[in-house]
Amino acid sequence: MGIFSRTRDIIAANVTDLLDKSQDPAKMIRMIIMEMEETLVEVRASAARTIADKKELQRHIAKLDHLEADWTEKAQLALSKERDDLAKAALVEKKKATDMAIQLRAEVDVLDDALRASEQDIHKLQKKLTDARARQNALMTRLESAENQVKLRTMYNGDKVRNAFSRFDDLERQVDEAQGYADALAIGADKPRTLGDEIDALSSVDEIDEELAAMKKAMKKG
Repeated sequence: MGIFSRTRDIIAANVTDLLDKSQDPAKMIRMIIMEMEETLVEVRASAARTIADKKELQRHIAKLDHLEADWTEKAQLALSKERDDLAKAALVEKKKATDMAIQLRAEVDVLDDALRASEQDIHKLQKKLTDARARQNALMTRLESAENQVKLRTMYNGDKVRNAFSRFDDLERQVDEAQGYADALAIGADKPRTLGDEIDALSSVDEIDEELAAMKKAMKKG
């Protein structure tokens, strides 16, 4: 019956507490599941042996019942022939068969109790296994999410990202230099004259002509 005690101990274990205390929750829950699965196999194997033992006992009981009926018939036959001695001997053998059958039936009752306990243990252990597997799936999802976050943050804060932004800065400086060079080339370059430019030019010519005429007049007076 040690295996049943072991099963009850495992069923009584608090999976949540074990996970909280474990430094590696994923590994711990895998160990719990493996232990439960192994125990479930052992309990089922023990139950199978118990069922086989019960069937064997029932076969012996059936033989004893048949033997008991046979000795009863022989005792009745001896009495019909007025052989009390033989009838008494037959009843003695009948009692032996009866006593043996009673003993075997008591053993069958013990096996029935063991099978009922085994069935309860199996149901409880299966429920715990289902719960543990659901917890395992949730745990693995959380661990995967955490690992992805660590990877992303490591990449963001790593040399690759810093180097990438540094290259962007270099490219921006190159673009600025190219734009500045283009702007410098445009300085002093001939531009197409607009109507306003031509009118402004006429005004400038008149001013120059007036200044020249004033200079000439002053020279003549001198």
